[in-house]
Amino acid sequence: MSARPQAFWLVKSEPTVFSFDDLWKAKGRRTAWEGVRNYQARNSMRDGMGVGDGVLFYHSSTDPAGVAGFAEVASKPYPDATQFDPRSPYFDAASKRESPTWILVDVRALERAPSFVTLDELRAAKELAEMGVLRRGNRLSVQPVTAAEWRAVRRLAGL
Repeated sequence: MSARPQAFWLVKSEPTVFSFDDLWKAKGRRTAWEGVRNYQARNSMRDGMGVGDGVLFYHSSTDPAGVAGFAEVASKPYPDATQFDPRSPYFDAASKRESPTWILVDVRALERAPSFVTLDELRAAKELAEMGVLRRGNRLSVQPVTAAEWRAVRRLAGL
C-alpha cells in the first residue's frame, strides 16, 4: 500500500475571531479547527485532509485580506464537540453524538509568512488565476489548493 500524496488546503478565519498569531501562540501552536458549518467544507476536512497536509492560513473579512502564515493538518478528522454544546455559537440541535454531523481537524502553525500575501497580490499572480479563493462568490472556509498554487503563494510570501 503506497502512502497518500500530500495535499494542500486554504483555511479562512477572520483575524478578529482567530488570527494566525492566535494559532502561533496556542499551546503546541495547535488548535482544533472548530465551527465549520458548511457541508462542502466539512467534506473536505472529513474526506480530503490528511495529517501532514499543507495549510495556507488566510485572513478574511479584513482589509487587507490575505495569507498570513503556513500550517499543517495535525490530526485525523474527529467530531466537533461544539455541535453538542448548547452554549456554543456552533451548537447544532439536530446533530446526534451517535452520528455527528460536523467534524474537524487540528491545525498546527508551521511558519509566519515573512511577507503577508494580500488578496490583490494573489489576484495579480498569473499562476494563481484558477485558485479557488479568487473565484467570485467563493466563500468556503476550507478549500483545496494545488501544489503549484502552494508553491506560488510561498514564493509571494518570501519563502
